[in-house]
Amino acid sequence: MEINLLYSGVNALILLLILSSPYKIIQKPIDFGSLNLLPTTDTASTDFGRLQFNPPASVLKPKTPEDISLLLSFLSSSSFSQVSVSARGAGHSIHGQAQALDGIVIDMGSLPLEIKVHKNGEMESGLSYVDASGGALWIEVLKETMKVGLAPRSWTDYLYLTIGGTLSNGGISGQTFKHGPQIANVLELDVVTGKGEMVTCSPTKSSELFYAVLGGLGQFGIITRARVPLQQAPKKVRWQRAFYDDFETFTKDQELLISIPELVDYVEGFVVLNEQSLHSSLVAFPAHLEFKPEFVRNGRFKVYYCIEFAIHVNQVESIHVEKVVKEISRMLSYMQSHLYSIEVSYLDFLNRVSMEEESLRSKGLWEVPHPWLNMFVPRSGIKKFMNFLMESLSPNEFEGPILVYPLLSDKWNTNASIALPRAIETGKERVMYVVGVLRSINPTVCKMDCLNQILHEHHQIAQAASSPHIGARQYLAHHRSRIDWHEHFDSKWTRFAERKAQFDPLHILAPGQGIFPRVTVDLQE
Repeated sequence: MEINLLYSGVNALILLLILSSPYKIIQKPIDFGSLNLLPTTDTASTDFGRLQFNPPASVLKPKTPEDISLLLSFLSSSSFSQVSVSARGAGHSIHGQAQALDGIVIDMGSLPLEIKVHKNGEMESGLSYVDASGGALWIEVLKETMKVGLAPRSWTDYLYLTIGGTLSNGGISGQTFKHGPQIANVLELDVVTGKGEMVTCSPTKSSELFYAVLGGLGQFGIITRARVPLQQAPKKVRWQRAFYDDFETFTKDQELLISIPELVDYVEGFVVLNEQSLHSSLVAFPAHLEFKPEFVRNGRFKVYYCIEFAIHVNQVESIHVEKVVKEISRMLSYMQSHLYSIEVSYLDFLNRVSMEEESLRSKGLWEVPHPWLNMFVPRSGIKKFMNFLMESLSPNEFEGPILVYPLLSDKWNTNASIALPRAIETGKERVMYVVGVLRSINPTVCKMDCLNQILHEHHQIAQAASSPHIGARQYLAHHRSRIDWHEHFDSKWTRFAERKAQFDPLHILAPGQGIFPRVTVDLQE
């Protein structure tokens, strides 16, 4: 026992010397006990957005959650270091949110992959669920659960993201209107707080921490395990696409679809801005389309829209599904003869974006800048917002999808940290829209000045949309000042700041978000 304490003290001293050193880059791997601090890497300095490049001093590749606890326990009890820490999963952030300049990046993919499925009847609760490590990818969870005919209920469009990453943000897709976001589909979490405490939490156990980390942008703790409920996985999916030439009709039909969750399992939509957006959307939807839109009419650009919805198909229900499709089709007001249908496996449907990824990689257009903008817009402001957005775009030059689809407020738990539009938080409105402006920038065409101009335009759009006459909120938010963050969280700010003081009082975690500056406390005072 005394030897172990002495060994831990020596390790802490070594760590202190490393982090207090004026030389920011660790030249060789440092191994003391189970804690492995390695030199920084290009991967730890960048992300999917490729807009920010902030090298950390070192990278921690944890072998267990205890390694993360050891690091954070030391930093939270030390008054000698300004070092901050970010957890990095798949690195799919846009504005450097998972980076830590001169700090430590924790590579969550280094944790052992643990995915354990519990089927209905095996547990007293009678629920089927999966326990998955925080660094596991959703595609890995899907493949493992489908081995026993089960799957999570709520998804993101892209599955090569980590459990801990999406739960720290929100996790939305076309199933959200029916089952809620991923942060509303969690039974239990293991979390390492900013103080290094390892806590198992749930809605009934350490609930303040549980709701704090869900949508908490990594500010309160690092998720090392999540328990996610499962449902019966369908064999196949009937996938429909319908085209529109009028925005109000498009949104009216989307809202009709989300009003019948007993029939529909998935609803999304996107803007058909040009030929590129039409053809890129067909990579994962291999139907023959006879849709030939006229994008320029009388010298003006014409914009079209597409609703996609899906119905789960089990072998015994195939005849029933045909009737449902016909019934729904009669309700909709799409452009005459422009409803298209395919049937795909459930796995292929959920993993559809990976096909688009392969296509973009083959063209050298995946690892490029992605100045994305994602907004939650209340129903009352969606037309104003889309008009404002369309006026700021050049349809013939835009590359990438623009997603537009509705969500329901009663599927969200307001105890979670995520910020929603005030009209949704207060219950004044029930429907809000997700608008995702998902640009891909070809660096051979759009140089730095061009990219900076796009970022400036997105900032202006977000600022205007957040004003009371639209009342939107950023999703996967990026703000330039603490004042902006205060306005972002609005009435939730006080609780957000109190949670930070409780679970990460020295502001060690997630510096890349730019919400709380690092705090140093002289422990001798």
